[in-house]
Amino acid sequence: MKTAIITGASSGLGKEFVRQIHDVFPQIEEYWLIARREDHLQALSVPGVVLRVLPLDLTSDAYLSRLQEELSAQKPDVQLLINCAGCGYLGNFHESALQEQCRMLDLNIRALSCVTHAVLPFMAEGGRILNISSIASFVPNVRMTVYSATKAYVSFFSRGLHEELKPRRISVTAVCPGPMDTEFIQTGRIKGYSKTFDTLPYCIPHKVVRGALKAAKKRRAVYTPKFFYKLYRVLSGLIPHAILLHLAKT
Repeated sequence: MKTAIITGASSGLGKEFVRQIHDVFPQIEEYWLIARREDHLQALSVPGVVLRVLPLDLTSDAYLSRLQEELSAQKPDVQLLINCAGCGYLGNFHESALQEQCRMLDLNIRALSCVTHAVLPFMAEGGRILNISSIASFVPNVRMTVYSATKAYVSFFSRGLHEELKPRRISVTAVCPGPMDTEFIQTGRIKGYSKTFDTLPYCIPHKVVRGALKAAKKRRAVYTPKFFYKLYRVLSGLIPHAILLHLAKT
């Protein structure tokens, strides 16, 4: 059975991906939904698609074994992997809770890498991987230092893996949106606490997801919505980060 695996599927972009995958990849017959909140996952439905709910906390030590067991038992024909689980917290590193800083590292870097490594043996030739990065990956963000560093990892990891997997015709797309009005921005204590975030143009989640899926279908290595952020991405490669660092301060 042709399968899509989506992490962070219970809310925000992850939930929106579940709604829209069928529009771009109608051949996929089964979705594996991964997130902590089982009740949120159970509430999802997609007509004509089998949903397999895997309530896993990707920051725990046990999730990887459980996922590997499911993969070995079911041997899915994975056509699409969407690494959407992630978190970010606003605040100076030295003043922030260590637990929050470690959670960003565990979820944004470790879990994304481990899930990808576990899934790849079951991904068919021609498969696609979508990794949710951020405009924060372009330049270090003061007051979101760890978050921007983790997203830089996601973008670099995605670009490198995109080249590595070309012989298998598997593409990897780094999705780099700007801020969106989702649960992420509330949980991270960002909205209303950063002048930069409050003045930046917001991306619309369902448009980001639609654009990301189309970019994956075209096997693009990077997708950035909105001209404003496309320009920012170009400038980040031309202007020294020492200058942009002050402009990007959150």
